[in-house]
Amino acid sequence: MTTRPLFASAASFALAVNLVLPVTAQAAPDEAASLQAKFDSLISSADQIKWLRDMSSEPNQVGSPHDKANAEMQLAQFRKWGWDAHIETFKVLYPTPISTTLEMIAPGRVTLGGQEPVVPGDATSDRTKGAMPPYLEYQGDGDVTAPVVYANYGMPSDYDELARRGISVKGKIVLTRYGGGWRGLKPKLAQEHGAAGCLIYSDPANDGYTEADSYPKGGARPASGVQRGSVEDMTTYPGDPLTPGVGATEDAKRLTRETSKVILRIPALPISYADASKIIAALQGPVVTGTERGALGMAYHWGGKDTVKVHLAVKSDWSLKTIYDVIAVMKGSQYPDQWIVRGNHHDGWVFGAADPLTGQVALMSEAKALGELAKGGWRPKRTIVYASWDGEEPGLIGSTEWAEQHADELRQKALIYINTDNNGRGFLSAAGSHDLQHFVNQAGRDVADPQTGVPVLDRLRAKILAAHFEDPASVPADLYQSAKAGGDIAIGPLGSGSDYSAFLQHLGIASVDVRFGGEDFSDGSYHSIYDSFDHVMNFDDPGLLYGAALSKVVGRLVLGAADGDRVPARYSDFAGQVKTYVGELGKLAADQRTKDRALKELTAQGAFKLASSPSDPTAAPQDRGVTPLFDLLALQDASDRLLQSAGAADAMLGNFGALPPAARAQVQASLGQIDQTLIDPNGLPGRTWFKNLVYAPGTLTGYGAKTLPGVREAIEQRRWDDATAYVAKTAAVLNAYSDRLDAAVKAAGTAGD
Repeated sequence: MTTRPLFASAASFALAVNLVLPVTAQAAPDEAASLQAKFDSLISSADQIKWLRDMSSEPNQVGSPHDKANAEMQLAQFRKWGWDAHIETFKVLYPTPISTTLEMIAPGRVTLGGQEPVVPGDATSDRTKGAMPPYLEYQGDGDVTAPVVYANYGMPSDYDELARRGISVKGKIVLTRYGGGWRGLKPKLAQEHGAAGCLIYSDPANDGYTEADSYPKGGARPASGVQRGSVEDMTTYPGDPLTPGVGATEDAKRLTRETSKVILRIPALPISYADASKIIAALQGPVVTGTERGALGMAYHWGGKDTVKVHLAVKSDWSLKTIYDVIAVMKGSQYPDQWIVRGNHHDGWVFGAADPLTGQVALMSEAKALGELAKGGWRPKRTIVYASWDGEEPGLIGSTEWAEQHADELRQKALIYINTDNNGRGFLSAAGSHDLQHFVNQAGRDVADPQTGVPVLDRLRAKILAAHFEDPASVPADLYQSAKAGGDIAIGPLGSGSDYSAFLQHLGIASVDVRFGGEDFSDGSYHSIYDSFDHVMNFDDPGLLYGAALSKVVGRLVLGAADGDRVPARYSDFAGQVKTYVGELGKLAADQRTKDRALKELTAQGAFKLASSPSDPTAAPQDRGVTPLFDLLALQDASDRLLQSAGAADAMLGNFGALPPAARAQVQASLGQIDQTLIDPNGLPGRTWFKNLVYAPGTLTGYGAKTLPGVREAIEQRRWDDATAYVAKTAAVLNAYSDRLDAAVKAAGTAGD
């Protein structure tokens, strides 16, 4: 599981590129630079290739023998490298399919679905015994026969388009394509609109032949490729569906499947575009035009005429399964109760070579190198915890259960969580807590790009400038100006899709997610049997050269956080981003209000009726009223105060080394877990597991982040009372953050008294 896409196209470039590293960063002290050089010399792409080949040689999903074997192999390696390592297990609900049936029964009978076929040249594509067939984890099971309606991406706007045409999905099977929003939202929204079932297919417009030659000639998804995945409602809470908020230990108190809020009630399956094309070709009704249609060589129709009927049946084994988290610890020499946590997951949907094992073998390289440094006499000042998570793919389960089980200790000790997932060839990308923005910038300043030999920052800067030249609209103005000026550029905010969620959004631990990509074709193998060693070596990261680069960038983060004099944060970066986000809220409300009024006027004038085509008659969009005025003053004041407090704190920290030891300790005590002040114990409306009031995944975006989510989503979803309430709540957490900054400045200022 990961945030998709990374750098899939020029159009998505502005959304995907998050980071430019500074050319003006100061050189590291000689001792730190020498340690980094030793660390780099110990990173081996050859090691990573061997591990990747072995770990992706058999099906690797949760519950498979190879998943457990991979955990045990890593445990042995960590211990060999000198780490204090153990496996921590949890018992979690993980359904596996007993049977799946998909057939079109009208206008003709056609059998659909089933395991993907063998591909010539892919050595593991015939090793499907024990492999997860095409399946959606936490769908609802059932046996239904019903007409089909095409719903494009299956997002709210698509249901609005169907409603304008008088097409209902109640009692029908909804056919949606991947893209436009997170996978789990598609059957969830279908269920909320009364559908009896849901099918999701991969359209070639998104990851097939419109992007590259199909596998095995190229890296794009072949006609028979199927994207598996989880449809657990992770925007309500991730992790084990039966134990929200607590670790899924043997004796944990559990919900029932029926009382869990995150398991669907309708059956759903993923299918290939070869199968989807047979259904789409038979649909009738209005023709789908514009961006709502995909790239199959035929006319798309919305359906709704009941001419196409499909039989969909899913039966699953809903038993508990064991997952295996590998936890390795290197105790700090000076601050053993300050933790730097670093994680990646090891479970895949089938073989999982790109997702997640390209990231996992990079983590293993780092652990081996750190172990060698320790054998040579170096010891980190702070404790380093390396984690290889299990159960990420079905719902961030291994990391969530571990974080929930150790929540109290993590709140007291964890300073930062550093995450990776799948990795590919291309450009550096990062997202995370904005007080870590400058730290992440610094981490990559002297890592060489494997293809060009220039620093990764220079190559990324060139990409931004070139993209702006090709299509200025694809690159935000502030991103372009920062790249042109050579300064830091803000990392993006985190939503969901990987193992940082429990740390950042539930516990309030500053987090960052790092990867390379943009020139790989892992989208074409994503969550299919073709996510294989051969696909990675041919199309994603030949030689795992960018795997080594990832290890070096992350190694600098780990070493800098473990051995630095203080928490590696620059608070003005966070304050500046918050100021931007607050401004966006005002614009969001104003723009929405303007559009609401325009809809009323156009409807009254009959404009939509007059513009409706006889071949595709549409009604006016639904009038949902006019967005009211909101008083954002408390939030604006809190943001202004945060800017002042952050500026003062950063100025004080510029002379941190000159402070007396007692003052440094007081400053560190104030700032060590400062991100936890962003937590509201009551959480967000309707999803109390998510407690961070600055960063959360969107309820209608899934992977995509929503900043200041309590207010932003309340405005977007027209929950006016929630919007007002969360203006005050969000202002309160920002003021608490400023209180900590002010306390640190005061501690430093009274050091000589």
